[in-house]
Amino acid sequence: MMQFTEPPPSHPLLHQMSPCSNLPMSKNQFHRTRPWPGFSSSKAVGSFGDANCMEQLLVHCANAIDSNDATLAQQILWVLNNIAPPDGDSNQRLTCGFLRALIARAAKTGSCKMLTAMASANTNLARNTHKFSLIELANFIDLTPWHRFGFTAANAAILEAVEGFSVVHIIDLSSTHCMQIPTLIDSIANRPDGPPLIKLTVVGATEDVPPMLDLSYEELGTKLMNFARSRNVGMEFRVIPSSSSDGFASLIEQLRVQQIVFGGEGEALVINCHMMLHYIPEETLGVIQETNSNPYFFDSSPTLSLRTMFLKSLRSLDPTIVILVDEDADFTSINLVCRLRSAFNYLWIPYDTVDTFLPRGSKHRQWYEADMCWKIENVIANEGVQRVERLEPKSRWVQRMRNANFRGISFGEDAVSEVKSMLDEHAAGWGLKKEEDDLVLTWKGHNVGFATAWVPA
Repeated sequence: MMQFTEPPPSHPLLHQMSPCSNLPMSKNQFHRTRPWPGFSSSKAVGSFGDANCMEQLLVHCANAIDSNDATLAQQILWVLNNIAPPDGDSNQRLTCGFLRALIARAAKTGSCKMLTAMASANTNLARNTHKFSLIELANFIDLTPWHRFGFTAANAAILEAVEGFSVVHIIDLSSTHCMQIPTLIDSIANRPDGPPLIKLTVVGATEDVPPMLDLSYEELGTKLMNFARSRNVGMEFRVIPSSSSDGFASLIEQLRVQQIVFGGEGEALVINCHMMLHYIPEETLGVIQETNSNPYFFDSSPTLSLRTMFLKSLRSLDPTIVILVDEDADFTSINLVCRLRSAFNYLWIPYDTVDTFLPRGSKHRQWYEADMCWKIENVIANEGVQRVERLEPKSRWVQRMRNANFRGISFGEDAVSEVKSMLDEHAAGWGLKKEEDDLVLTWKGHNVGFATAWVPA
C-alpha cells in the first residue's frame, strides 16, 4: 500500500467530516459493524473505523479526485490508508480495494497529478488476477455458493425443460468457462429414456474478465467431449467468437443462419446465461452509435439498448428455455458517487463471506480478493467501453425479459430442494428465498444473486 511518513497538510473540509456519524447516508446504506445477530462484528479503528464512515470518506475522496482537489484527496487518502490495511478485517479490506481503485482512476483520468505520481510510485497497488487451470477453477468455484447456486438451479430447470428431446442445443453464455456443464452431463446421462445428443455452443473468451482460464476453448471443448464420452453421452462442441460489447451480434447471426439452413425440428434450444449478460452495454443505441455501428439489422431505434435488442433476438430464435442468473446489484449509474455507494454496499458480501471458507494468507484467498479488486477497479476507475461491470438488479432484468415477450416460469420442487441441499454444505449465513417465480441467494439476509427461468410468451 501507499506509504505516508507523515500526514499531508490538513484540508479545512476534513475537519468537517468528523465525527462520521454526522455525514449524510445513502438510502441503501445500513450499519454493518454488526451485520447479523450472532456473528462477530468488524473491529472499529478509532472514530473512522465504522463501515459507513469509510464509505463517506471514499465518497468525499471520489469527489475530490474528480474536482481535481489534490490537497483534500491526499488528506483523505492518508486517513483511509491508515484505517484500511489490505490485511485487515472484511470492511477494511473492502475499503482498501476502493482506495486502490480511486488512485487508479486518478491515474487514468489524469486528474490530481500528485496522485497519479503516487500511483506510479506504488507498484504494489496492482493486483494480478490469477489464470486458473481447469482443476483449480473447478475447486475454486466449489468453495462458495456464489456460482454453485446458479449452476444448481439452472441445471434442474434445464433437465425438466429438455425431457423427451433427442437433441439438446445449449448456448452457454457463462463467465465461468463451462464449469456448469459437467454436472449437467452427469444428470443427462442418467435420463431414463437414454441421453440425448448435446450440442454445446460457447462464445470465445474475448474479454479479460475474471475468473480467467489458462486454457484455450478448443482444448476445453476436447476435455468436455471426452468427459461426455466417458458418460456415454454424445456431444458436439462449437466456439463462435463473439463479444458482449456489441450484444453478441455474431453469435445471434450464426444461430439464425443455422436455424434457416438446418432447421430445429426435434431439437431443444437452451440459452444459459450465467453472470454474463451484464457485460452487454446498457446504454441506448443513440449513445452507443456515437462510436459503433448498430450490429442488429432488424431494429435500429436509437431509444433501444443493446441489452433489449439482444433479448429480442433471443426471443426470435424461439428457445425452449432461457436461464438468466446474475448478481443482484446496480452498477449502471453514470454518476461515480452513485456507483461507488452501490458497489460498496454490495461488495462487502464477498469480503465478508471469504472469512468463512478461506484462511488468511492462503493463495486461494489472494486469488479471490484479487478478482474482487478487479471488479471494484472496473466499476470505479473506468468509464465508457472499458467499464464492463454493469450489473442490474433482478427487477430490471425481469422487466427486460417481459418486454422481450418472455414469460417467467417457476423452478420446480426438485430444483429448490437441490439448491437447499447445496447450501447446507456451506456456512450458516447463506440462505435461499423465493420471489414469485424466481430464486434468490442471500447472505445474512441480503440479496446476493438471482436465478430466473423463461419461455416464449
